[in-house]
Amino acid sequence: MPLILDEPVTAGDLLSLDELRHFRQTSAARSILLVAHAWVVIATAVGLYVWRPTPATFIVAVVVIGARQLGLMVLMHEAAHWLLFATSRGNTWVGTWFCAAPVAADLKAYRRSHHLHHRHTQQHDDPDVERAMPLPVTRGRLALAMAADLCGWTAARRVIAWRPRSDGIAQGVRRMRAPLIANAVLFGILTAVGGPTLYLFMWVVPWATWFQLATRVRGLAEHGRLPGSDDPLRSTRTIGAGALARATIAPYSVNYHLEHHLAVFVPCWKLRELHALLMERLAGARIAQAASYWDVIALATSA
Repeated sequence: MPLILDEPVTAGDLLSLDELRHFRQTSAARSILLVAHAWVVIATAVGLYVWRPTPATFIVAVVVIGARQLGLMVLMHEAAHWLLFATSRGNTWVGTWFCAAPVAADLKAYRRSHHLHHRHTQQHDDPDVERAMPLPVTRGRLALAMAADLCGWTAARRVIAWRPRSDGIAQGVRRMRAPLIANAVLFGILTAVGGPTLYLFMWVVPWATWFQLATRVRGLAEHGRLPGSDDPLRSTRTIGAGALARATIAPYSVNYHLEHHLAVFVPCWKLRELHALLMERLAGARIAQAASYWDVIALATSA
């Protein structure tokens, strides 16, 4: 019989011990395939533009690469939760060099901050709250913010505003070591393939435009217009995502955010299975869901 719950729940309230053991299992092979998939898609988009450098292929490549850059952040998020591999060294090494560093992210700093986000979701001590766009927002203001994302202004502001943290310039330089090395490698590879401007067009521009927009939409969708609560069923939401949304906005099951907050030990490639199981057991319960990302945007701009 489906469960109808009115009180905060945990994964242990909804899953049996056998199910918990099943969902906890990671797979090194699956994780390697996910990371490889992100880079193969990026390489394919670059190849498309090199093969036929037209405005249409440029736009397609920027969207596809920007979405996979978000995908690399999603896989870095997996590493932050120790879900790519069974060993901490494997998670940190792959998560740093193949996921975080290419998009100028710091896995170790993100790991510390993100665990606070889970502990204090949508509450005063949640580090993500102060970075989120205040909601609701007018359609015009959201459109301007998205235009700033797509024209590169949001990225430029972030670069200009970057400052070393309180631990000093030396530590800040050390944190930039991996991003600088990773991007130097990317610059060398793309220069060999199509000249130095290829790095600008096929890596910097996607990061400065579509990646920023996709990151904003993701932030709106996961926690926007939801109350702060200890209940993961009501402090975050899952969003329906078809093939186009998964290719452009929601890579690697990132749309199953409610399931992730309920069971942070579940690898991203099992979240869809967990979602189906929970929908059976939570029929009738008040849970946060949206049919699509368009619905979330409409909610963000409603009174």
